[in-house]
Amino acid sequence: MSTITDRLAEGKFTLIAEIGVNYYDIAVKEGITPLDAAKLMIKEAKAAGIHAVKFQTYKAGTLAAKASPSYWDLSEESTTSQYELFKKFDSFGYEEYRELKEYSDEIGIEFLSTAFDYDSADYLDELMEVYKISSSDLSNIPFIEHQAKKNKPILLSIGASELEEIERAVDTIRAHNDKQLTLLHCVLEYPTPLEHANLLKIKSLREQFPELVIGYSDHTKPTEGNDVIKTAYNLGAICVEKHFTLDKTLKGNDHYHAMDPDDARRILRDIEILDMIRGDESLSCLETEKTARLNARRSIVANVDIKEGEGITEEMLTYKRPGTGISPDRIYEVIGKIAAENILEDTIMTEDMLRDK
Repeated sequence: MSTITDRLAEGKFTLIAEIGVNYYDIAVKEGITPLDAAKLMIKEAKAAGIHAVKFQTYKAGTLAAKASPSYWDLSEESTTSQYELFKKFDSFGYEEYRELKEYSDEIGIEFLSTAFDYDSADYLDELMEVYKISSSDLSNIPFIEHQAKKNKPILLSIGASELEEIERAVDTIRAHNDKQLTLLHCVLEYPTPLEHANLLKIKSLREQFPELVIGYSDHTKPTEGNDVIKTAYNLGAICVEKHFTLDKTLKGNDHYHAMDPDDARRILRDIEILDMIRGDESLSCLETEKTARLNARRSIVANVDIKEGEGITEEMLTYKRPGTGISPDRIYEVIGKIAAENILEDTIMTEDMLRDK
């Protein structure tokens, strides 16, 4: 059973806390082990109402060459080598993730982790119901194929991509896997300035891939009104992944553009309000409108005194509120009828006042 896939299949907003490797810094701050810090973050995510937690599983040596340069805001994270940064946060292996999976199950929140190498992708298979593929691997077709063959639902981030790259990745997955596939729009800019969020891409993705679920992986800094995530949701992104921390003031890594538990609560509250406001797509009168509809609509009304036996002409009639009598759209059914009784001026016309010739 997967909370993510079940909610997305029903079109429900789904929030994923990207814990990544932020627990290492939380461990230092709290004076606890990284494993305990990871559990603490899972616990806080669950308490905030978040639907799933996601980690990042890698070894620096299989992920980045030692000469790999940084691509993040150095004023927030000063490490200038990808290898050196990842080396700080790669101590976990199968046993640690198994324990985190068991803890997540115990408290009732879905666990998953992005695999960045074949070994991780293989041992994570038994620990999660959904695979997440990073934007950084969008062109890594052999690795996408390897994960697709696990035959599980996939979340595919598509940051910094061209359409043909997205199509190739989707085609690769679909050649081996017919499970739920979600495309996550994101911008590979950490943090993403609001003016670069490019949320209309969500609309384009829905049009280009109507058979897929569309979501959003957000790297903007949280705002009080959650404008970015609310806009993404209104444009059709029903799955949102956002980095998660317990302290946004911590320097380095992914704390500076992450949501904390209070941010998550506001996001979920705001989405609930949006759902209430948006209603449904039915083109029908609401039950709550019916009284107003009856009183605000018009009826056919006698414009003059009409004697019993007189034939009804258009000049004898007008249209006034309320709509409790014969509707004006039936005017040509009324014209030519005979008055079955005396009808005083300003009387709302009803069926029993009329008869056929």
